[in-house]
Amino acid sequence: MVDAIPPVRGRCGAPRRRPEAVQTDRGYRSHRKRIGMWIRNIEPIIPDKDAPHGSGLGVTRWVIERTISWLHLFRRLRIRYERTAEIHQAFLSLGCILICFRKLKPLLC
Repeated sequence: MVDAIPPVRGRCGAPRRRPEAVQTDRGYRSHRKRIGMWIRNIEPIIPDKDAPHGSGLGVTRWVIERTISWLHLFRRLRIRYERTAEIHQAFLSLGCILICFRKLKPLLC
């Protein structure tokens, strides 16, 4: 799955093919997965088995999980009714536009 990540935008020049770091849950904590990330020059950020919950990893992951939960407020994205990926992608884009508009509306008015 990591090998299928598209190029990452950044500085001028050749785009990075992989991210610098990947965050995962405790469930992905295995020596084999850690080695696979290091071989690809990706730093794995995986909490230890004994680390308490709220040890800092959720500070950045919360933004992604919050956005996904906002997208699930739209019924057509929560339950996929469309048969084609293009139509689902269009509704996903509309959902993202509405979320951005709602967040930026106080700044624009």
